[in-house]
Amino acid sequence: MRPALPSRRAAVALPLAAGLAAAAFAVPARADGPAAGSVPPDQDPFYAAPANIASYQPGQVVATRKITPKVGDMDSKADVWQISYRSNDSHMAAQLDVTSLIVPKKAWTGTGARPIVSVQAPEDSTGTQCAPSYGLTSGDALAGMGAMLSGSLLDRGWAVAMPDHEGPKSIFMGGPQAGHAVLDGIRAVRNVTGVAGVGKDNPWALSGYSGGAQATGWAAQMQPDYAPEITLKGVAMGGTPADPEAVARSIDGGIFSGFEAAAATSLAAEYPEMDLDPLMNDEGRKALKEAKGQCLTGLLTTYAFKKLSQYSTVPDPLAVPRVQAVLKTNTMGGAAPAAPVYNYHAQIDEIVPVAQDDKLVKDWCGKGATIQTSRDWFAEHALEMVLKSGDVLTFLDDRFAGKQPKSNC
Repeated sequence: MRPALPSRRAAVALPLAAGLAAAAFAVPARADGPAAGSVPPDQDPFYAAPANIASYQPGQVVATRKITPKVGDMDSKADVWQISYRSNDSHMAAQLDVTSLIVPKKAWTGTGARPIVSVQAPEDSTGTQCAPSYGLTSGDALAGMGAMLSGSLLDRGWAVAMPDHEGPKSIFMGGPQAGHAVLDGIRAVRNVTGVAGVGKDNPWALSGYSGGAQATGWAAQMQPDYAPEITLKGVAMGGTPADPEAVARSIDGGIFSGFEAAAATSLAAEYPEMDLDPLMNDEGRKALKEAKGQCLTGLLTTYAFKKLSQYSTVPDPLAVPRVQAVLKTNTMGGAAPAAPVYNYHAQIDEIVPVAQDDKLVKDWCGKGATIQTSRDWFAEHALEMVLKSGDVLTFLDDRFAGKQPKSNC
């Protein structure tokens, strides 16, 4: 029997779901057949990588198409394109990723080129039907969560790029893979042709919350080495799950243990060397199989109150050396972002413990980062995102205006 989420907790969980090419080119979508983006990614040829994807440079555009968003009133306020591009998985193998470029219809009248913010939505899933790009066209409330995070940015006149940062295999909590997807998505937007006011001169920033903050933080710390040609004006990240082991131990056996199931399934798929199957009992192997291809609501309801020990033949699977190695590989903090960071977190966050985010801040500060921190005692995980939305906008506005960033380091 699947345990039901209490109504208040369910309401809290809802907001969480939701290159260097020499020449870029665009391939128009077909005029016949279903409307662009109206079928799930697994059934949509737009999401299929060409056989020669490895010959593309990271960030090189494969195809573009204009789509009609079905989230809120976005269609009346903005034009939206989907851009597919070459990126890399965690092992630097070529893969096809997709980002959504959202440009306000209203002409930009500010100084310089229109700013663009890469918004990493909290996908938090194991199924491609939960990807942000499909959420924009399906109108799904959880998959389209990124649209809500983007509203104030679009009202400011800025454009938004929203990558499917979990990639074509829907890898939740895969740090390097997500960082590649975000940075190559920026490269793709810089390479795209035919979008007025979008090119090499636009200033960029990053923003994300919860699962989206994990992708945001990885992109920020990888940018200096992986994409040195990209300049980020600022990085806003909140409720950040920087350490997958610390988060897993905190939520194990609790109401939000579905996130743990999603991470275990995803990391096992992305890192075959983790060899998780021999550590699982029959119930565990069944759970890993059934957790694939699900969106957040299904994961939370199916695996609430489950403990890893129920599924394992060893007392503590997180302590097994080969599992530890993968968890450490996906723990943030190994390099410092070059861009100034706004890091915010609720002190009593019931899903993502603040202590592991505090450690990330300490690690980054020790490596020379510029970080403005905010910690709130009167918010929980979902509420923190809402309470800090104005501060995020102010932080990004100041960075685009060239103001000196604050630092608590």
